[in-house]
Amino acid sequence: MNMSPLVTSAVMHFGEMGSRWGFNRTVGQIFALIVLNDEPLAAQEIADALSISRGNTSMGLKELQSWQVIKHHHIPGERKEFFVPAGSIWVLANRVFEERRKREIDPTLTLLRDLILDTPGNKQDEQVQERLHEIHDLLESVTAWSQELQNLGPEKLDTLMKLGAGVGRILELKDKLLPGKAQEK
Repeated sequence: MNMSPLVTSAVMHFGEMGSRWGFNRTVGQIFALIVLNDEPLAAQEIADALSISRGNTSMGLKELQSWQVIKHHHIPGERKEFFVPAGSIWVLANRVFEERRKREIDPTLTLLRDLILDTPGNKQDEQVQERLHEIHDLLESVTAWSQELQNLGPEKLDTLMKLGAGVGRILELKDKLLPGKAQEK
């Protein structure tokens, strides 16, 4: 498989972004290659296109399957395994967000809960627990909010995102009309 300069640039960038999304460079490149292709790809095609070993390709494919962002695709008469994205771009993004939440946010919330429940040993520990409680509450709110966004579905979420700055202006207007409410928080 020959990648065009456009595909090559996108695949290389996805590789660089992979570490920010929760997986390594090679896995990010494999993911991009699968997502950007209209046709199902065999593991050997992926390995050849990215100039990586078949073993590295296999490990990357297993990682992406564990994230549930790619799936097997059977082609009648073919013995090779082929891979395709496991849904639309919205579905894939939601799955990445969900996996990141499970791997990063949930363990942090668990640790924060445990630390908040500990009996403080002194005044400094009490202050630290207050701050940890604030962090916990913020993470809980962000997690609940992101879950609500994920439940909206692509069309409603797209509409909400397009509202963007308009929502901020409405909130500013509310604060001007109800100044006492804004200061209470």
